[in-house]
Amino acid sequence: MDYGNMNYTSDSGRPAFQGGNPNMNIPREPHHPRGGNGKSVIASIVIAIAIIVSAIAVSYGLSNFRSSTSHNIGATGSASKDFESDLIVWNGSYSSYAYTSKDAYEEIKRDKSIVEKYLKNNGLKGDEIGFSAVSIRQRTRDTYDDQGNYTGSVFDGYTLSQRVTVTSKNLDQVELISTDVSSLLDSGIEFESEAPEYYYTELDEIKFDLIDNASKNAKQRIDIIANNAGAKIGKLTNSSLGVFQITAANSGTSDYSYDGYFDTSSRIKTATITVRLEYSLQ
Repeated sequence: MDYGNMNYTSDSGRPAFQGGNPNMNIPREPHHPRGGNGKSVIASIVIAIAIIVSAIAVSYGLSNFRSSTSHNIGATGSASKDFESDLIVWNGSYSSYAYTSKDAYEEIKRDKSIVEKYLKNNGLKGDEIGFSAVSIRQRTRDTYDDQGNYTGSVFDGYTLSQRVTVTSKNLDQVELISTDVSSLLDSGIEFESEAPEYYYTELDEIKFDLIDNASKNAKQRIDIIANNAGAKIGKLTNSSLGVFQITAANSGTSDYSYDGYFDTSSRIKTATITVRLEYSLQ
């Protein structure tokens, strides 16, 4: 038997030697250094640890956020009060006309004297009556030719006007005067009466009282909600004050404004305020 051409295999099934030359080189698989695989494993471990730590941090942050937002209770309280104004301000005006400024000024001085006398005769005091400075304005009139064409304007005298302001706590009397100026008109005075304005001089006291009542109302609402939910209220965490709305009595909320509203046209008014409170829950 010829052993020279026989092929031999190892136990693993790969050729051991061929052609009868047992000393020939046998191919080997490539060798990979162990150091490179170690670095890759370490990098993977570091990345995994970073992901886990980030997930824990996010979870903790969300937990705290839910805790801080869900463990509070808040409510808005309101309070309102009707009150009567204790101060009235009434304005009127009158004017005079003359071709010369001197004559117009003499006429308005006469009118002022008549107006002041009229107010004092109707129960007002001198310190309740105030007069503005006299304003003066030149008058002109348009001119036309015989065919009706406009030809320009020419000087036509002076108009002088003055305002009188009454500030009083005698509301009934001023209201009566403001609605009846017929005697002034009978005296030849072109008097124009404006609607009175109404104010309250102790408004700050009303505001303080409303804030107190609105705060109590908000707290009562929170107590009711907490009791019905079986929760226990902790410390006050936040509070905010709304704007004051002062409207005519029985006018509803149609006049409410984002920046607040202050009615001066009505003698009887309603003041309203809101207060929001927030408490922590134990």
